[in-house]
Amino acid sequence: MSHRDPLTPFLSVDAARVRRNVERVQAAADARGVALRPHVKTHKVPQLARLQVEAGEVGITVATLGEAETFVAAGLDDVLVAYPVLLDEAGLRRAAALAERARLVVGVDAVEGVRRAAPLAGRVAISIEVDSGHHRTGVAPGEAGAVAAAAADAGIEVAGVFTFPGHSYAPGAGPDAAAAELAALDAAADAARARGVEVPVRSGGSTPSLAASLAAPRVPDELRPGVYLFGDAQQWELGRTGPDDVALTCVASVVSTVGGRVVLDAGSKALGADRAAYATGFGRLLDHPDARIVQLSEHHAVVELGDAPLPRVGERLRVVPNHVCAAVNLADELWIDGEPVPVAARGRNA
Repeated sequence: MSHRDPLTPFLSVDAARVRRNVERVQAAADARGVALRPHVKTHKVPQLARLQVEAGEVGITVATLGEAETFVAAGLDDVLVAYPVLLDEAGLRRAAALAERARLVVGVDAVEGVRRAAPLAGRVAISIEVDSGHHRTGVAPGEAGAVAAAAADAGIEVAGVFTFPGHSYAPGAGPDAAAAELAALDAAADAARARGVEVPVRSGGSTPSLAASLAAPRVPDELRPGVYLFGDAQQWELGRTGPDDVALTCVASVVSTVGGRVVLDAGSKALGADRAAYATGFGRLLDHPDARIVQLSEHHAVVELGDAPLPRVGERLRVVPNHVCAAVNLADELWIDGEPVPVAARGRNA
């Protein structure tokens, strides 16, 4: 087996499409005067993060200290951990070590989070997470002032306020989510200012709300999309990514056509098991837009091809995972234009 002929299933990346996606989104953000800080949990590969930063992004977003450690070790030096970081004894030690090598901003969403961050004053900045409608983490916007005031009292720099409009992951929800995002960020910044704390950056963004955010009369200071780099079946179904922009697929082999069923050797352990309520299947085929994966087990996928001809056993098909972030986290490497590149931050979930 050569490097250009890996065993299936494997994740294949079209580098030209990646570059095109990066350049298109960067140009759109530049036209609106918006900074981009892409979420690299989507790809977990330092080489791709450098490509994004070289295109003009101001830095990167990560989900965990483990991801931050991987990317900082690779030379990325401006990092936001966009989640309330648990700064226990181990977390403080790791954050302090990161701050020696990069500008590190960690998320907090409560006064208790500020208290835990106090030993890092002067070394690490915070960004206050606010809830703009996703109802996961984040303080109510009007309560951000109390968190900002606690940070000021502790001598901790407040780098900004941020939110994740995750409720944009529904058909037609992008514009409303983008509007709610901006309203929440504005209200949080006003609440902080009322307590004497200026907020330099209002940060939002998700891939399904990105177009609506950039088209709105007013925009946040910074946006943090992630999936736009690769695209996936969720974004395809939401109309946020077209098939010509999908840059990552799982290459799978046909292992059976008994009874007219097409069965591939890529199951949930390669594609991930995510299936949103609006999804029409467990994944799609890039070269057969009407096909759907209708059944998924650990190592196999059953495909309904519609009117397409039945493929031969052994034929390779390109599958678009529903949720590309989950698929990448299951892979040791991405095959970028036929060459293997390690998924360096795979499994760095703590």
